[in-house]
Amino acid sequence: MLALVGSGEYLAAIAEVDRQLLALFDSPPKVVRLPTAAGREGDRMIDSWMQRGVDHFAELGAESVGVRVWDRTSADDAELAAEIATADFVYLSGGKPSYLHDVLVDSRAWDAILAVVDRGGLLAGCSAGAMVQGEIFAGVPRGHEGFGLWPGVTVVPHFDEIPSAAVSAMRLLVGKHHTLVGVNANTALVNVGDTYRVIGDQVTVWTSDTKIEFGAGEIPCSAFEA
Repeated sequence: MLALVGSGEYLAAIAEVDRQLLALFDSPPKVVRLPTAAGREGDRMIDSWMQRGVDHFAELGAESVGVRVWDRTSADDAELAAEIATADFVYLSGGKPSYLHDVLVDSRAWDAILAVVDRGGLLAGCSAGAMVQGEIFAGVPRGHEGFGLWPGVTVVPHFDEIPSAAVSAMRLLVGKHHTLVGVNANTALVNVGDTYRVIGDQVTVWTSDTKIEFGAGEIPCSAFEA
């Protein structure tokens, strides 16, 4: 199970979206959150992100643990990776997407995350945490390789906050053979098996042939074919 969240992690406005993510499980899941994308913001901000996540998911009735993976050393720490592996639901919060990818790629932490997904758990990422799940993500001066969990897809969070000219430039950057998926604030696009569903406001899917806006509800698999 995978989820792309546009923005708003740990805020009151996204609580209903997160309730629906938790409802994907038969019983309250253990949520493990990584502040990795904010790793360059200093100890105080890293700890703040971790605590906000603990408080947010605890209020929604889930067991919630922050794992302090913020650089390459911590990403390869065996004890931290083991803690991640106990999760049912891994949440990657926002920050710098290229930093997040470069810290996690080929690390024990990332292997642990994939193990959670492989056994039926959920990986959700907000903003930067959503961007890195795609095949490539828009950057300056060129695209940056992602983890490819959504093959052929470039994820654009905060989609309703980005000027149309900037979105068009991103579309040119990623090329017509990729699908651009724009996720609005306080919105999640969820992939469970062969099904796709929008929770919250709106998701825009822009392929080589079509540009379609989807409100809350299911999306046909064919929508993502570039």
